[in-house]
Amino acid sequence: MRRRIVMPRTAEAKQRIREEQRAHILEAAKRVFARKGLAATVDDVAIEAGVSHGLAYRYFANKEAIFSALTKQALQAPSADLQRVRDMPGTPGERLKWLLSAFVASRQQPESFLLLGQVLSSQTAPDELRELVRQRSQDLQSTLRQLIVEGQETFEVAAGDPDQLVRALFACVDGLPRWAVYDPEHYHEHFPDAEIFWRLLKP
Repeated sequence: MRRRIVMPRTAEAKQRIREEQRAHILEAAKRVFARKGLAATVDDVAIEAGVSHGLAYRYFANKEAIFSALTKQALQAPSADLQRVRDMPGTPGERLKWLLSAFVASRQQPESFLLLGQVLSSQTAPDELRELVRQRSQDLQSTLRQLIVEGQETFEVAAGDPDQLVRALFACVDGLPRWAVYDPEHYHEHFPDAEIFWRLLKP
């Protein structure tokens, strides 16, 4: 019988495996922290991910490190959306409609939003993370307000107090993930189209 020769993994292959394992653990942690908040443990995450707690600790020193990584990951897409809408061409109304669509779409992953809510509501969440989440929220509110004001000047957006319009949008969109708690089986089935929210702003 011929002996099978197993080629050693390349450095790139090893790095890819590490990245995949880390991403898998974070995805499991997202679900755990969305349910339990900071009461979750590394063992809870390991069980959810189907890995040993030793492997989980190989990538994260403690649950705080996991929570921090998840929070920063959840804020990456909103930050990129804000930068993109600032740089894109188009009228204020067109840019506002694009940002609103991205804002609504981000709530299709309720675990990420519920996680950010944990950061703001938990007394044990690090101040650094709490401030980071607040700053990103303020950036989004400020950009929405600016586009609403500019859209009102071009008659693409309904007249009215821009601060009230921003708060109305946030109240509606941020209420969506609550349905993931109340009715998780039908959350995506009945997820509203962004056009519904755009009607709040149309003149």
